[in-house]
Parts: sequence; C-alpha cells; structure tokens
Amino acid sequence: MRVLFLNDLHDPRIGSSVRQMYQHAERLRALGHEAMVLSATQDEGQAGEELVLGTPVIKAYSDYPVRWRAWVALDNPRVRGAVEEVLKRFRPDVVHSHLVHTHLGYATLTRARAAGAGVVFTAHDVMTFCYQKLTCFHGGEEQGGRLRDYSAYWQKCIPCQRLRFRPGRNAAIRRVMERDVHRLTTVSDELGLVLRANGIRVDRTVHNALKLQAALPAPTAVAAFRERHGLSGKQVVAIGGRLHEQKGVLQLFDMLALLARRFPEVRLLVLGKRDVYDREFAAAARARGIAERIVTTGWLEGEELRCAYAATDVFVTPSICFDTFGLVNLEAMEHGKPVVATAFGGSREVVLDGVTGFVENPFDVEAYAGRIGQLLADPDLRSRLGQAGYLRLRERFTIERLAEEFLGEYERARSAAAGTVSLG
Repeated sequence: MRVLFLNDLHDPRIGSSVRQMYQHAERLRALGHEAMVLSATQDEGQAGEELVLGTPVIKAYSDYPVRWRAWVALDNPRVRGAVEEVLKRFRPDVVHSHLVHTHLGYATLTRARAAGAGVVFTAHDVMTFCYQKLTCFHGGEEQGGRLRDYSAYWQKCIPCQRLRFRPGRNAAIRRVMERDVHRLTTVSDELGLVLRANGIRVDRTVHNALKLQAALPAPTAVAAFRERHGLSGKQVVAIGGRLHEQKGVLQLFDMLALLARRFPEVRLLVLGKRDVYDREFAAAARARGIAERIVTTGWLEGEELRCAYAATDVFVTPSICFDTFGLVNLEAMEHGKPVVATAFGGSREVVLDGVTGFVENPFDVEAYAGRIGQLLADPDLRSRLGQAGYLRLRERFTIERLAEEFLGEYERARSAAAGTVSLG
C-alpha cells in the first residue's frame, strides 16, 4: 500500500506530532508499505525533495501573511501544482492528512479524492472550526474554567478574530470533510465530542503514540545534565513544548510561588525556546519573585531532551486552552515520571487521575500546586505513579498499535473510495 501523508510541518525537531508521523511512516515501511510526505516550506530555495528520517518528503513553497489563513487555507493556489504532481507521480492508495490548515489547505483533500485515493483525515487540533487554540469554552478566570461551551458561533468568533473572521469558512470546511474525507479520526474522545458539537462527523478515535526507545539515559548522563543546569540536589518540576500563555505558564508561575514556601529547593525546568521565555515570560517571573527558581534550557532534542525528562521529578501540562491530547505526557511517562495534567481536553485519556499522575484545573492554582506538592513530598508515590504511567504507555500508546489501527482505517477508506466518482 502507498500512503501519502499531508502535513504543513516537516521538521521532526519542532513538534511531537511531526515526530509521530515519521515514526508511523517507519513502521509502515517495516510492514512492507510505502510512505511519502507532502509538506510546505516558507523558503523558496528549500522547495523540492529530501529524505527525512528515512521518509521521502516533497516540500511545496507557500508563504503569505497568516492573517489571511481563513481564506488561503480553503484552497491555496501556491501549492496546487505540487499537489497534482505528487498525486500523479506517487499514485497513493491512501492520502492521510494531518496538519493542513495553513499551507496545503483543505482543497488538497478534494484533489486526493478525485485522484482515486482513500482519504483519511486526522484531527490533531480544533482548527476545523476554530481559528486558533480553543480558549473561550471554559469561561476563563471569571468562571474558574468550569464552563464547557464548545460550539463556534459568530457572536464569539467575530469579537475574537475581528477582521480575520471569514463568513462561511467553517461551513466550507464541513462540506469538504463530508464529501471528500472517507474516514475522519481524532486523537482523543474529548476532541471528537468537540468536533461533533460543531457539526463535524467523526468516525473513530486513534490515540497518539510513541516509538519506544531501546534504552533510557544512563544515570551518569542524567547526573551530568543536572550538574550542568544547576539542578543537583534540587526538586525538579518540568514543563515542555512550545511556550505560550495558553499553555498555562503564568498559572504555573503562581503555583511555583506557592510551592517555594514548602519546598525551598524546588526548581522549574522550562524545556522550550529561551528567546520566547525571555521575551514573554521573564518579566512575569521576576514580578512574582521566582526568577531564580526557573531554569531555561532552550530547545532540546535527542539525548539532551531525554536527559531532561529523566532529570525531572514531576512533569506538568497546565494548559488553559483545549489540550487535545498532550504527546509530551507520553514522553514523560516513557521516563517513568508522574504527570500533573490539565483538566481541559483529552489529557485524562492519557493520564489516569490518581493512577499515573493527577488531572487538575489549572485555574485552581492552589489545588494544582497541591497535587505537585503531594508528589514532591512523597518519593514512593512518585515512583509508583511513574511506573504505572510507563506500563500504561507500553500497553496503550505504542507506535505499533497506532499503525495497526490506521491500517484498518486505510482499508476502510480504500473501500469507500472504490465507489467514489472522480471529480476530475
């Protein structure tokens, strides 16, 4: 079977979901299938073909002001030629779409169906109905994050997006999903609930996964990492991924201020771009009097990232947006670390509350900090929950399981495509 992945992003260093795509492609090759990626680049000189982690990647050039995404992403003229060429040359049996809401666009799904391919769309986020990360559903600080208003409607979207709001955008996307997508999957049941609340058909949840590492970092490497970053003898709470206000960074700062009263050696390890931290969060840390308790590593990858996870005592994902799954939760679990995850989104399908970690509302700063403190104060509890998380990962979230489930979806999509009349 020939499988063409669609993804606006192609660099596995910039996101867990992109790394997962390449791990999936590797697994498909091991099972005797072919895989290719069609992606985009904003550097015209980088357009063309390259091999990334063993997978051929075709990069189409597309660059425009993102303020026009609601228009361009429906049908991006910049990538039409590349899409048609790849479909003609590779002749995929299945086109599997991941992230297409900025450059490759939704019309690529229409062209894939017209070419006779089975079309599978995986929703990793809420961009099929929302213009950004879903942040308005819970009512924020005023409501304590307790609301669950998932539907998009103009009274909410226009004040949020203003001139970026495009009438008819969501309806156009729904038409493409209904007409051109044979199987639509989501990465969590909770995301499926949200999509259905916005009139989008969902066929199945296929939870995210990891390719398990052959070996974790040696204790000497972990100790050296702690020494390099001034963490020897400290209690380490870590947050990772792209730093953004909607990831609950400011709430975490408030939690750290509370924890510092009880745990004088606590440190917050920030695994993200240092320039983003310096520009957007350093002043807030100083204002709370916790700047000296924060250790920023910059963006890590490979062995350094693995050592960072291994050096952590408690991993946290306190997102105040809708966190669809949280692949970093799995990465922490692989290293046997307990996770305190957000109550917003699909995290509770990954982190079992009281079993592999805790699930809390990050707007309730005291309660969330209390869960972190409970783990910091009890090494046996940390070890027990961390080990349970590792076992859950091995049982439920391996790349082998993901590939098997998607092969079933691919067969269903191919069968549906066999009865599809070509649009071309």
